[in-house]
Amino acid sequence: QVQLVESGGDSVQAGGSLRVSCAAYGYSTSSYCMGWFRQAPGMQREGVAVISPGGRSTKYPDSVKGRFTISRDNDKNSVYLQMNRLKPEDTGMYYCAADPDVSCYLRIVPEYKYRGQGTQVTVSS
Repeated sequence: QVQLVESGGDSVQAGGSLRVSCAAYGYSTSSYCMGWFRQAPGMQREGVAVISPGGRSTKYPDSVKGRFTISRDNDKNSVYLQMNRLKPEDTGMYYCAADPDVSCYLRIVPEYKYRGQGTQVTVSS
């Protein structure tokens, strides 16, 4: 069983930057896809980033492309999300997710097998 623990959420001003982290425990996630999704109150979950097991491929929706960057450190069993030029609409609970399936890169992050408890990101205007 993989446990994911997020950290780094905070309140920031619009235009600012924030880096959230996710550490995996219990099993190596080096062969897993890792990703982040977010959910704001009353809104659907939205995948915001995914990274392939080797870290060579990443994907982002248009809403965050060019502002968010996902990275991973398999030696530390961790994944990170660097968020720049934050907007109030980026506010939400940010969840780390992982999936070992061979087709994980083709699937949406909110449906990944493992997810953490989330870390809150609040962006004020």
